[in-house]
Amino acid sequence: WIQPASGDAGGALGAALYAHYRYLDNPRSVNGTDTQSGSLLGPAFTNEEIKTFLDENGYVATHCDGSDLFKNVAQLIADENVIGWFQGRMEFGPRALGGRSILGGPRSPDMQKMLNLKVKYRESFRPFAPSVLCEAVSDWFDLDGDSPYMLLVADVQAKRRREMTAAEQALFGIEKLNVPRSEIPAVTHVDYSARVQTVHADTNPRYHALISSFHELTDCPVVVNTSFNVRGEPIVCTPQDAFHCFMGTEIEVLAVGDCLLRKEDQDPSLKRDYKDAFELD
Repeated sequence: WIQPASGDAGGALGAALYAHYRYLDNPRSVNGTDTQSGSLLGPAFTNEEIKTFLDENGYVATHCDGSDLFKNVAQLIADENVIGWFQGRMEFGPRALGGRSILGGPRSPDMQKMLNLKVKYRESFRPFAPSVLCEAVSDWFDLDGDSPYMLLVADVQAKRRREMTAAEQALFGIEKLNVPRSEIPAVTHVDYSARVQTVHADTNPRYHALISSFHELTDCPVVVNTSFNVRGEPIVCTPQDAFHCFMGTEIEVLAVGDCLLRKEDQDPSLKRDYKDAFELD
């Protein structure tokens, strides 16, 4: 088991655990399971709080009951929309894990370029990671175990790869990089590898339900996952942060709690230009 924030940032968690065991004298146990709860340790907002925030600001949203949210967002991803996904507790650590994520379809050869240029405002070749249902990971990647914190790299399974033609092999630079390498080109690196996140129903049931709906719709149990922010901005924490990033980029749809917001339904005067709002690294 790899602690997902084992650098300086993890000191806050370490200090809390130290106090829990040393000063409060709680018993320690090693049970062989991941007791970090998927690293979803940050703030959360109830649907009532989210709805109040949207209503008070006059933002236009559609409330989705039950599984309708997952089915609707799955269809939007299948139609190659970019989704701002704001659900449950915020992630602790270096990766977006489905609490504060920007999602896209992995099967599109243009999704990686679109996310980089139109949402993250960075070079088109920057890679993105796949979120895959844990029960399907070995069918798509050369990985038998879990990688819940997006820390392990594995090759795309050979049966999912697309071999390059001689003409494609002769290309150079960005043209060669843009050649699709697999059935999921948006998350496949030039050497057929990917930085995998396995998604588990017990630690992140809503994200798991969404990918399950996408799988049912497309026969693909994988979505593109990147952090909900633009380059140079911290990851969003509150519904207000999420709405601002949604309106400041070319994200088409925002799913915040059980509410779904479409860009074209919002007041055009609320649009922001995040491309020039932050100093890019």
